[in-house]
Amino acid sequence: MKKKPRIISTKQVARSRLFCVEEISLEFSNGVARIYERMVAGKNGAVMIIALTEKQELILIREYSAGTDDYQLAFPKGLIDAGETPLEAANRELKEEAGYGARELEQLKVISLAPGYFSHQMNIIFARNLYEEKLEGDEPEPLDVVLWPFNKINELLTLEDFTESRSIAGLMLVHQYLAKQDN
Repeated sequence: MKKKPRIISTKQVARSRLFCVEEISLEFSNGVARIYERMVAGKNGAVMIIALTEKQELILIREYSAGTDDYQLAFPKGLIDAGETPLEAANRELKEEAGYGARELEQLKVISLAPGYFSHQMNIIFARNLYEEKLEGDEPEPLDVVLWPFNKINELLTLEDFTESRSIAGLMLVHQYLAKQDN
């Protein structure tokens, strides 16, 4: 494995309510120096929950996405609050966004989105043995909860409003996880 470059300096070059952009001066092991920019995520990370009901249905939500200026179908997700574990945050977000809690939660993988530019990491959590419980969330409008038969994931992948890459990755991880459980 290659030796990581040495960080010479970092400085904040832009900041908004949601994002912080840092400039990083690096020196690689071969002496080459470069300046990179990266979006710095919050300190606690985030969770995405792939929940499966007793009827073998996936719980999805449809909510407005400002980046695409459209409503998108995705799995419930949210930030991890200070002092929370990823599993605690997943159960809270599932209750806030979909009206369900889970008695069984398992972290499947931590994924990144464009790691060359973003420090953000998403904990993919599988939830089952569900029960109904609704907590008040911070969404500006009620979210549509969509139950989707797990045996129809190929059709889910063809929907025009199911495009979020983290949701697609999470779906594949759960599919793989459950296939291993069946063997």
